[in-house]
Amino acid sequence: MTVQNHLQFYIDGQWVDPTTPATHDVVNPSTEEVCARISMGSAADVHKAVAAARRAFASYSQTTREERLALLGRVLEVYQKRYGDIVAAISLEMGAPLWLSKAAQAAMGVAHLATTLDVLKNFPFEQLQGSTAIVHEPVGVVGMITPWNWPINQILCKVAPALAAGCTMVLKPSEVAPLNALLIAEVLHEAGVPPGVFNLVNGDGPSVGEALSVHPDIDMVTFTGSTRAGIAVAKAAADTVKRVAQELGGKSANIVLEDADLERAVTQGVQAVLMNSGQSCNAPTRMFVPRARQAQAMALAKAVAEATPVADAMAEGMHMGPVASQAQFSKIQGLIQKGIDEGATLVAGGTGRPQGLNKGFFVKPTVFADVRNDMIIAREEIFGPVLVIIPYDSEDDAVRMANDTPYGLSGYVQSGSLEHARRVAQRLRTGMVHLNGAGPDPAAPFGGYKQSGNGREWGEHGFRDFLEVKSIMGAVAG
Repeated sequence: MTVQNHLQFYIDGQWVDPTTPATHDVVNPSTEEVCARISMGSAADVHKAVAAARRAFASYSQTTREERLALLGRVLEVYQKRYGDIVAAISLEMGAPLWLSKAAQAAMGVAHLATTLDVLKNFPFEQLQGSTAIVHEPVGVVGMITPWNWPINQILCKVAPALAAGCTMVLKPSEVAPLNALLIAEVLHEAGVPPGVFNLVNGDGPSVGEALSVHPDIDMVTFTGSTRAGIAVAKAAADTVKRVAQELGGKSANIVLEDADLERAVTQGVQAVLMNSGQSCNAPTRMFVPRARQAQAMALAKAVAEATPVADAMAEGMHMGPVASQAQFSKIQGLIQKGIDEGATLVAGGTGRPQGLNKGFFVKPTVFADVRNDMIIAREEIFGPVLVIIPYDSEDDAVRMANDTPYGLSGYVQSGSLEHARRVAQRLRTGMVHLNGAGPDPAAPFGGYKQSGNGREWGEHGFRDFLEVKSIMGAVAG
């Protein structure tokens, strides 16, 4: 395989060398072979990028709604032109199968750009309250730290509204999957985003991520990743009292009620966990089923898991790919073994690679049953294709256990009655709830309660997170 070299950063509208040379290998998780090399940045590179963003903010923050609409329209046009390249990069570097990269991973970039355009068209930047004008202005220079699991989704749900709001920015994508972010820099450059408005510095959390978080000229940090890393970002940002938006971990409950279509609910639930190899913060990884129906749910889940093919991400057809890295593979293997050691019933899968796959970070689609909500596999975010089935004795019991978690990102409710499902949804302490298999809504706020984060992304709520509010008293003559 030809190894790609991407050894420059995008700062102030140009591709520039790092201050201090240091390279990092990007590994194809399907083959465990190096597919690319990037440079790793330092605080000095961050300082250059932030200075460029600060300079650009003076003029870009004053652009009109119409100018930013035209710019975003060009970004969307160029993004669609480069769509095939983006699909291929995501599959190569983080292991999402080509079908998933095309239908969902890269598609979320189009969704966020189109949604942001709709929000910007009619957003009320100024409203009168008596003689006072309530004005919404760009928050300033934004530091963006994004993960590898849905990389384009998590980059463009930040970059698009920041551009629309009039902010400038410095992005640190994940060093595990940086190639798609470099393509985004190319897209923005070709679309005519002014120099300094968007900057990209590759690197890891302790160097580039922390340098962004502590930097006095960064007005806001928006972070997506683990709760542990999100806490570190918030602590680093505290001394400069900058705004911190966090979209963190999850351990989402999927409550299958007595009146649900069990076959449909279990089938959809297992498929939702296995999609993206379980590497979604909002995956419904805890399935609660009536105790009397657990045996039936186990049989259904086993059939779905064992019928799911696992193959190289670059292969055609519907299948599950690898997890993104050796670190993820090792963590997941350890937690599967922990579930066995804790005495949960292994329904499907288990430790080791699927049969016939001797290389690559491939994990068996795994289902546990007879799980208690206090087991480690029910408490920790595994971030792999692992479902735990937890039996319950009453609806109140199910809701109590669903809420008994430090997380509160998403919830799922399955019922034969939409009214019944909505009543249960109102009792869940989560930022989002999916009823009867409903998919994501790019215009709806995305984010969580408790240790799943602060702030919201997507749609108008995500747009508002990049705005400051100013009151101008006496703005109207009395």
